[in-house]
Amino acid sequence: MQVSMTINGALVSLDVEPRTLLVHYLRDHAGLTGTNVGCDTSSCGACTVHLDGEAVKSCTMFAVQADDCAVTTIEGLADGDVLHPMQQAFHECHALQCGYCTPGMIMAAVSLLDEVPNPTEAEVREGLEGNLCRCTGYHNIVKAVLQAAGGGGAGQ
Repeated sequence: MQVSMTINGALVSLDVEPRTLLVHYLRDHAGLTGTNVGCDTSSCGACTVHLDGEAVKSCTMFAVQADDCAVTTIEGLADGDVLHPMQQAFHECHALQCGYCTPGMIMAAVSLLDEVPNPTEAEVREGLEGNLCRCTGYHNIVKAVLQAAGGGGAGQ
């Protein structure tokens, strides 16, 4: 079955089996390996991407469900060599350790700021509840999101 979607601004049309998950379409067929497979049960959020501007866990939907949609992955956030403000904040605030959850965490955080531009610390923690990190205590992740929102973070 042919599935077409705009991924990071480029139209991609690929033949896949109807049961292909969006995460595997992105990684295995489109070659965008920044989206990680963590749990296959939607518990960890490592596979979070934006579908028509909304954060979704790409391990819980079929690629055919994203047919004719716009998908943004972690690779699509930066503008050439210029990091997205959230990516820059994660870098500056050391908001990662092993980095496995980072792409999904960043995508969820960008979506959170789209909905709540100036969140409180509690709102950041609640907004990222669907994304798990096994390495950190979340402190620097929250700090990075607040910095990207313009509420400080690195200098606090």
